[in-house]
Amino acid sequence: MTPFEAVNHFFQRAAAIDRLSDEAIDVLSGTFRELRVQIAVRCESGSRNVFYGYRVQHNAARGPYKGGIRFHPDADLEEVRALASLMTWKTALVDVPFGGAKGGVQVDPIKLSTVDLERITRRYTEQIGHIIGPTRDIPAPDMNTNAQTMSWILDQYGRRYGHTLGIVTGKPVVLGGSLGREQATGRGTVVVLDEAVRDLGLGVPSEVSVAIQGFGNVGSWAAVTAAERGYRVVAVSDVGGGIHAPGGLDIEAVRVHLAEHGTVADLPGTEPISNDELLELDVDVLIPAALGEVVTHDNADRIRARIVVEGANHPVTPAADEMLAERGVVVVPDILANAGGVTVSYFEWVQNSQDLRWELEDVNRRLDTKLQTAYQQCRRFQAERAGEAKAWGGDRLTLREAAFALAVERVAEAATLRGYI
Repeated sequence: MTPFEAVNHFFQRAAAIDRLSDEAIDVLSGTFRELRVQIAVRCESGSRNVFYGYRVQHNAARGPYKGGIRFHPDADLEEVRALASLMTWKTALVDVPFGGAKGGVQVDPIKLSTVDLERITRRYTEQIGHIIGPTRDIPAPDMNTNAQTMSWILDQYGRRYGHTLGIVTGKPVVLGGSLGREQATGRGTVVVLDEAVRDLGLGVPSEVSVAIQGFGNVGSWAAVTAAERGYRVVAVSDVGGGIHAPGGLDIEAVRVHLAEHGTVADLPGTEPISNDELLELDVDVLIPAALGEVVTHDNADRIRARIVVEGANHPVTPAADEMLAERGVVVVPDILANAGGVTVSYFEWVQNSQDLRWELEDVNRRLDTKLQTAYQQCRRFQAERAGEAKAWGGDRLTLREAAFALAVERVAEAATLRGYI
């Protein structure tokens, strides 16, 4: 399946559970707007290069479009379309008043200077400026973009449309960003993990082993938060390789090593491990927090974790999802597990609209409550609808199916009330 086909596979299951009409399925399975732009810039080297950027707006029945912008060589229309769809269901699931969108520029940021990236960002902002806005479509950071990227967008948008704090979220605090936004996605992953661990009766955190693939923004903050809450983080990895310590890693030492060497690999006192080997470790919890589609039908039967918490977007393919479900592995889906980022983005947007700044403790408390509530609502939905599984050709209702069905139900209701369906 293509990425968008894979996401729509889960949507179609949810539509069957919710008994949506054919008309509703037609509306909700497609995208509202897809924009492809050419970004021609003079790079610092003196050469003129052409890059391509995308902004896909999937659905805005529940509020303005919301979704990150990623810089990556594989950020093509198909991937961005899939991620925009996921954002629609994610915002509905955690009950924030946004729809779903996503953006991307097909570029390898490692090969470019900071000056080049700024020029690309500003040109991209000019090209999509007419379809974004604080009450229309609000971008945020994603893979290989950050608070600095958002600062450039804020400034470039403001040059044409006037100073508009709410045009992006994930900004530096000094430019109207929210305290707690940087760590929100990783922290939220662990908040949801707490709920799943209690649900399955795995014991206190110190008895639970965790492996995290990816040590970027999401993976590193998940590791920090998990360690602070007492979990035994035994393995982490990045593009340079991985490290394993059965007794538990010193996460602060890992962060220092990463800052000094550019990778977590080769930390003294740890065993080397590949990214693929990390996925197959005998641990209680696996958190794929790097790229999508890393757990597939080829390796799903070798996943030994009892819980897979999707820190990344779409890290488990539909075929692998079925295989894990058959083996009794609980998968906490991405639209729930990594929703911390968009939740605190919503908090930032609210603070901007009111010219307020909340304290960090207030932000974290609100985040925890939002995600705990969303998890509990999914579990209730799963329990209430489990008996109807045979009606849509299944023998069980997984947590992913419950999450998607609950989200789709909410979007369908809003779309019907607006007259879209």
